[in-house]
Amino acid sequence: MSEIINREVIEYVGILAKLELNEEEKEQAKRDMNKMLTYIDKLNELDVTGVEPMSHVFPVSNVFREDVVTNGDERDLVLGNAPAQKENCFKVPRTVE
Repeated sequence: MSEIINREVIEYVGILAKLELNEEEKEQAKRDMNKMLTYIDKLNELDVTGVEPMSHVFPVSNVFREDVVTNGDERDLVLGNAPAQKENCFKVPRTVE
């Protein structure tokens, strides 16, 4: 596979990612991206006929539970911890004049 990542592509990706790369970093990024694309090309050589596409490695079922209230109304218990109360609410010192 010929190198399809060139200097212009690296500079464009750098602009999109808001990165300031020096010349050495640009060359390293170019080599790394070309290695990734070469590996992807190697994966494309695999014969996957008859293999079902999947979105997860493990079978996933609906993991959501029913939305059921379990603790009920514990207002009095919670307000029992408040140093001061007013009309069934926490009373706190004024912070804004």
